[in-house]
Amino acid sequence: MSDAVEIIFRTFTSFILLWVFVQLLGKQTIAQRTYHLYIASITMGTIAGNLAFNIKIKSLHFIIAIIIMGSVVFMLNLLAFRNPRFGKWIAGEPATLIQKGKILEESMERMGYSLDSLKQALRGKDVFNIEEVECAILEINGSLSVLKKEQYQNATKHDLPLLPSAGTVPIELVYDGKILYENLSKHTYDVEWLMAELKKRNLAVFDISYAVVGTKGNLYIALIKDHSRE
Repeated sequence: MSDAVEIIFRTFTSFILLWVFVQLLGKQTIAQRTYHLYIASITMGTIAGNLAFNIKIKSLHFIIAIIIMGSVVFMLNLLAFRNPRFGKWIAGEPATLIQKGKILEESMERMGYSLDSLKQALRGKDVFNIEEVECAILEINGSLSVLKKEQYQNATKHDLPLLPSAGTVPIELVYDGKILYENLSKHTYDVEWLMAELKKRNLAVFDISYAVVGTKGNLYIALIKDHSRE
């Protein structure tokens, strides 16, 4: 067998073995969600790469190595699934870096996570002020999960305490800082009334995410940068 033909055969073999490896261990292998899967992915890739072009070593040796590595990872996954306590040792566990708005320096030091790294990860979550964070958890796959403080969470229509009675519908007058003049013109409300109501609350139109008139004529407001309700 010529070198070129052998390399072609080895390449197809390595691809098939890696494909079988991923199929058996699941999609979490691709995401490298745990320590042992991260190590296994690198190792398996290295073995498969050498199988494809390193013709100085018998292909059978590489195949045996891939099978052994796949078996080890499969057993570790099985143990982690059946024994959660053992699974924490295998895969690791999430670490809380910020709790109740306070940075946990001991946790940061234990994870080797610097303040600059934390700020960078927060910016990746569209958080540019660390004071806005209520809780931040470093997941076992290295990603950061962030919960903002209540007053910094984005308001939604579901946040408005509107329970319309049968046959009635709340009237939306402001959306995303803009007055909905069409809705005003269809009902008895006008701009002067709306501005007077906002003045009572010391608010401007551009501060408002949603402003809705309830079924009883009450004005409900959700601020763009404030989760509180008026």
